[in-house]
This record gives sequence, C-alpha cells and structure tokens, in this order.
Amino acid sequence: MVSSVPRLVVAAPSSGSGKTTVATGLMAALTARGLAVSPHKVGPDYIDPGYHALATGRVGRNLDAYLCGPDLIAPLFAHGADGCDIAVVEGVMGLYDGAAGEGELASTAQVAKLLRAPVVLVVDASSQSRSVAALVHGFVSWDPEVRVGGVILNKVASDRHEGLLREALESVGVPVLGVLRRAARVETPSRHLGLVPVAERGALAVEAVSAMAAQVAAGCDLSALVALARSAGALAGAAWDAGEVLVSSPPPPLPVPSPGAAPPDPHRPFGPRPRTPDGLVVAVAGGAAFTFSYAEHAELLAAAGAEVVVFDPLRDEELPEGTAGLVVGGGFPEVYASELSANEALREAVGGLARGGAPVAAECAGLLYLCRELDGLPMCGVLDASASMSERLTLGYRDAVAVTDSVLAAAGTRMRGHEFHRTVVEPGAGEEPAWGVRAPGRRVEGFVQRGVHASYLHTHWASEPGVARRFVERCRTS
Repeated sequence: MVSSVPRLVVAAPSSGSGKTTVATGLMAALTARGLAVSPHKVGPDYIDPGYHALATGRVGRNLDAYLCGPDLIAPLFAHGADGCDIAVVEGVMGLYDGAAGEGELASTAQVAKLLRAPVVLVVDASSQSRSVAALVHGFVSWDPEVRVGGVILNKVASDRHEGLLREALESVGVPVLGVLRRAARVETPSRHLGLVPVAERGALAVEAVSAMAAQVAAGCDLSALVALARSAGALAGAAWDAGEVLVSSPPPPLPVPSPGAAPPDPHRPFGPRPRTPDGLVVAVAGGAAFTFSYAEHAELLAAAGAEVVVFDPLRDEELPEGTAGLVVGGGFPEVYASELSANEALREAVGGLARGGAPVAAECAGLLYLCRELDGLPMCGVLDASASMSERLTLGYRDAVAVTDSVLAAAGTRMRGHEFHRTVVEPGAGEEPAWGVRAPGRRVEGFVQRGVHASYLHTHWASEPGVARRFVERCRTS
C-alpha cells in the first residue's frame, strides 16, 4: 500500500512562535475551502489535538516517535489520513528539539523525515528584522534531510517591518508563504499545564478557531501551501489497523481460575469480536475534567471486542449500563475537584466497581480521581492515597517496565510513557507498584490493587496493543 496524501509539517524555531495558531488556522481555512483535512500533532500533547479536531471535524491524532517508536509514525499517519485530501502536522517545541539525551528522537524534524513531508517554518518576527535571515538559514541548513519549503512570518508589526523581513529573506532562497500581524483575538488562554482545553471553553474555543482561520486565510498563500503539501513523497507500507495489530500481537496469558471454577477454554479466540446487543461495555471517562486520551486506545478496545461508552464524571451520576471495565485517562481533576467530589453517587459507583474486582485503568488525572482525597476533597477512595497540588512541574519521557502483574500488563512488560503534572500523591497501604521507571533516577511508580492499575504515566497503547486485549479479556472474565 502507498499513501500519497498531500501533507506538510508546521514547525518553528522554538515554543511560543505561533505553531498552534498557524497549524490550527490552516486546518480550519483549508476545511472551509471544502478539503477533508487530517490533523496531527507531534509529541505527547493532548490539548492541541482538541483544537485541531474543532478546526477540521476529524479526530486529532498524535505522532510520537518516542512513545510509539519511529517505525509506527508512517502507519499511524496513514491510518489517520485515510480518505483525506490533505494533512497538516503541527510540530512540537523547536524543529530539532526531541527527547532529552536522545538526539533527534521524537523531534519534529525526525517526524518530518519519516513522513517525507516538507516543513513550513513559523518565525516570531516581533523583535527582529535582518537577523531573520540568519535564523532561517541556520534551520534550513542544519539537517539537509529536512526540507524547509517555506516560511510564515508571525507577529509582524507593520508594512515597513514586513518589507525589511522579506528583503532579508531573499538571500536565503526560502519563499515567504505568509505574513501574520499581531492579533490578540486569536490567542488562547493558558494555565499550569498549557492551553485551556477546547472542552472547557465551549463557544469561546469556536470563536478562537474561527479567528485563527480568518487570520491565516488573509495572511497566507493557501494555494502555495497546498502545492507544497502535494510535493511530499509517497509513503510505502500498510496503514495501522487496530484489528490487524491485535491479531498479530501475542495473546495475553489466560487468567488463573478461582478455586472450583471450570478451566478456561484454551481454544477461545483472543482476536477482535463482533459487537452484540448485550456486548461487553468498557466505560471511558470524558467531559471537561478528563480530556486527555489517544484515539487509538478506544479503537483498540473496540477491536478487542468491547463496546466503548464515554461518560462524564462531572455530570453523570452512574456508570454506563453494563459496565464491565473502566478507563479514566488524563485531564484536569484538580480544576474540577469540587464538582467531582460533589458527585457522590458516581464516586460510590466507581468505588463499588473497583471493589468488585472489575478492571480499572487510570492515568494521571485518573489516578487522582481514584485516590481517597484530592486537595482535601473526597474522591473515589479506590486507593488509600492522598493527592494534592504542587508548585513543582514533573515533565518528561520515561522508560518503564511493569513490576507487578496487572489488568494491563504482565510483569516484565516494557513500555515508554510520558509524565506531565503538578500534583503529588502520598501512598497509603495495600497497593503494589505498577512500574519501575528509569530517569530521573530509578524508582517505582503507580499502584496495582486487585483489578486496578493506576499511574502517573501516560502510555500509547499502539506501541503495545496487547495491553488493550489483555484489559478486555480481564473485563470478560472478572
């Protein structure tokens, strides 16, 4: 299979240059032209893809060469871009910034090379004129395998400023594909972990994306950008498919039967199963408090035979009917601690499900929600642990190995993850650690208790699809 979807990567010399504004605005402007736009984000970021989804009407997807490995970047891209007219990939940090100490791994430059995609460099020109030429020249020449196909100048002050910038860039030989003036109306509010997610802003997020689209449409040469995207090289190889990877991955170990129970059937298939009217339900937390999730997780759960039902812990007072397992991903429970605590009926339902032995997988925000309390407010009490906000930001990629058998992974399973939080958890008693983590230092992290696996570590299940199948099998047999 060969993917020839036109595509380009929106990158920048550093964070704060305007990548998200340009990428999101470009996605929305091209969508307004009638194109089916596939949105992607380099790295582990969950928030930007929400704005991308709002701009395009399609699921925002991540391309993370650290979490998933370089070999999965092109297949995951082809999966997300299937049937689209064009794809826009927003980079992360500076063009050549990647995982600390790992060279180009997980950088925007590496992903651009893996996708054979041209790069558009967004430059914050607010405090420079002729120096912009030296800056762009350096980024263009640093890695000959990275093709910078054009520049978009951001935060330009005036016509005269624009003229000086264009004159300086003539010697570099990289075309200027857009000029954006300073415009506060397209800025999006931030707080302790970055931009405020789309789910929390409602109509304001819609207005912001519309403003981004208008600014990009007015200031950029959309036809030239589309032409540049069409110059991307063809990608050979099959697109990622949740059902196919589950069939090809090793089956999870069969559960140990309880005393007196009938032995498990060794011929029972572990692959994807058709949904039935009374299908196995895996409830997935959503809503404004739990906005962090990768689309591939739900696709893997569905391919493994689960009916994935999203619920909102801020509003719903009971779990979806027939819930056999629970997934609570990342988000901002610290922002909504009062509302989550006030929903006592749902907290009791979650606690009852976990105490009954049903599989529960929780990441970061999910971990906080399962604690006894968060900033002094009662949570679900599944874990005898107390969580609280901290001044310290914990951030970075992690290499991890499962140290305790759980509903997600057998002991010894190796995965890569990402931590991103400003909270701390003081453990109680009765839980085993979930992961052994290397860097910073060697430590154990997370909790395993009966059917519960809770951890600060965000993982991407596409890198180890067997965890989704193992989780569903545990739901089926618990």
